[in-house]
Amino acid sequence: MAIEWTTAGEYVRVEAWGANSLRVRARLMERPLDADWALLPRDEVAANNADKANGGDGRPAAKPSVSIDHDAVFAVISNGGIAARLDVYGWNKDRMRITFLNARGEVLLRESTDGGALRLRARDHHPLPSGGEAPVASFEPPAGEHLYGMGEYQQPVLDLKGSTLELAHRNSQVSVPFVVSSKGYGFLWHNPSVGQVTFGLNETRWQSDFSDQIDYWITAGDTPAQIERQYADATGHAPVMPEWGMGFWQCKLRYWNQEQLLGVAREFKRRNIPIDVIVIDFFHWPLMGDFRFDEEFWPDVKAMTDELHSLGIRLMVSVWPQVDLKSENYDEMRRRNFLAKTRTGKDVGMWWPRDSQFFDATNPEARAWVWAKIKRNYTDLGVDAFWLDEAEPEWGGDYDYTHYLFHIGPVGKVGNVYPSLYNKTFYDGQVSIGRENDAVNLSRAAWAGSQRYGTLVWSGDVHSTFEDLRAQITCAIHMGAAGIPWFTTDMGGFAGGDITTPEFRELFVRWCQFACFCPVMRNHGDRGPNPRQITDKRGNEVTHVHTGNDNEPWSFGPDVERVMVRYIRLREAMRPYVRELFRGAHEDGQPLVRGLFYEFPGDEAAANVADEYLFGPDLLVAPVTEAGAEGRDVYLPGDGSVTWTNLHDGRAYPGGRTIHADAPLDVIPVFARDGRDHGLAGLI
Repeated sequence: MAIEWTTAGEYVRVEAWGANSLRVRARLMERPLDADWALLPRDEVAANNADKANGGDGRPAAKPSVSIDHDAVFAVISNGGIAARLDVYGWNKDRMRITFLNARGEVLLRESTDGGALRLRARDHHPLPSGGEAPVASFEPPAGEHLYGMGEYQQPVLDLKGSTLELAHRNSQVSVPFVVSSKGYGFLWHNPSVGQVTFGLNETRWQSDFSDQIDYWITAGDTPAQIERQYADATGHAPVMPEWGMGFWQCKLRYWNQEQLLGVAREFKRRNIPIDVIVIDFFHWPLMGDFRFDEEFWPDVKAMTDELHSLGIRLMVSVWPQVDLKSENYDEMRRRNFLAKTRTGKDVGMWWPRDSQFFDATNPEARAWVWAKIKRNYTDLGVDAFWLDEAEPEWGGDYDYTHYLFHIGPVGKVGNVYPSLYNKTFYDGQVSIGRENDAVNLSRAAWAGSQRYGTLVWSGDVHSTFEDLRAQITCAIHMGAAGIPWFTTDMGGFAGGDITTPEFRELFVRWCQFACFCPVMRNHGDRGPNPRQITDKRGNEVTHVHTGNDNEPWSFGPDVERVMVRYIRLREAMRPYVRELFRGAHEDGQPLVRGLFYEFPGDEAAANVADEYLFGPDLLVAPVTEAGAEGRDVYLPGDGSVTWTNLHDGRAYPGGRTIHADAPLDVIPVFARDGRDHGLAGLI
């Protein structure tokens, strides 16, 4: 069911697209394109779960309907709990304004006015000299709204109202253009172009730098949970997280040979420290783009994976999309157009540590070719999962999006979809060999819909500071609100950590406590002070980078080890609860990490609490993010009918107040809602 409006060269199409949801597209001089960047096909969305149209109460979904005024001055399309009213105006009826309403007739969002004599356009199609357009969609936002989502931006800002955000990926920035409003709607800017969004008090303005059309999707819901459910139905649900993904993951920069890696795995078992996953980071290959192990340092990969599996440990291996210009695969990939391309000059996408170009994951033939290499050289040898670094990709380090081309178009026009297709390469490959229930891709970027490809986003190369730790709390909340429920960080931060200093050890402990209450608890970082430089027998100085200092629990001294192991064991005790949360992400699109607003949307005091979060519905987590602190204030949301019990000292408090919680170095304040402690009382 759809309405189409045409006048003055513009085609606008509004149609039902899933429960309580509408899709809007507008284009000049041509009917809108059926682009499938993130949204699933309309019929598939409708089939995902039709009874969710009325909040999941089991009643049949309301059928969409259209009504048109007999004078043709307005039309209304209704779809369950949302309606769009298209009002025609202007002296010659050449203007049209869209207003979105909920089931109660309340305005959710309305296109901006033309300003009378200003003659502004809410749907503006700015022409580009090279062809195409830079489309803008402007809206009058409802007063007093709070906004959440949009992915990962390194800032301790929770309520995004008043923010301007770049619509582009960078190392430690993940742009997922889906936002949830406290006024009862979710909005997806369905356009993979680089651009910008401003959530102003007077205007919400979405802009793409280079595109073919305006394209967005809007959904209405009474709660954030309903909005997230409908978004997952429209863009895809996260798969089932395998059991081995729920425990502790160990990594460093970098395990550089087979015996070293096995020695660490054996030591975990000797010390009886639980571990699910161990990770081999980058430069285990001869050259970037060879897509295989270097036999000098990894002489028998199958024997290595067999031993790890006998110890109950899964192996994840880092694969980068860069292809060195001297890689054994470069000539063939270049000849077959499997690489990205520069517009002018030397055809190089990245020059660290040597000149290379990026594998073009937007080309389906290239995806199939790369997966065949990965299967032969990794999964056939027992590798279980993949770490997809550089998933933005990191164009030359300075992100000149206008200079590069993909199979499907210029990077400035389509580049934000790259991480989804990069992850799809590996997810589809895993599914093809029967591992659909085992597919996990650790990725440095994502976009709308990436969740359906088993994408576990980590927050990139953040620094080892308390300031960066604070930012990871809001990153985790916003990623979940943006529909990407699988999230993790580098425990201790990636860069700048010196394992010999008490300052870093304190930070590491506080980060470890936070990581325990993240979707995935994962230890990684480039540790100082004296990393080792490795060269191969060929004397190659540039095919490998330094190793980083030790990064295992016992590397930081007995005091840190004792606390770290305590939280690894706590994570094991939480496994049934974590399993339940991952099931909710898979079946119902629910995030694991939630802002306080998520469970308590009526509590205005909870709307902008940026340094606490809920891990699932029952556990309130308040990380310590100040050096030297042995306590902190904690806001407990809700009202007197809600009870919060401190899992450290057993004291219970009613909701709707701020209390001071003691937090010596071995304690993170965690509170159980209404006594639902999931067996964790006394363990913190």
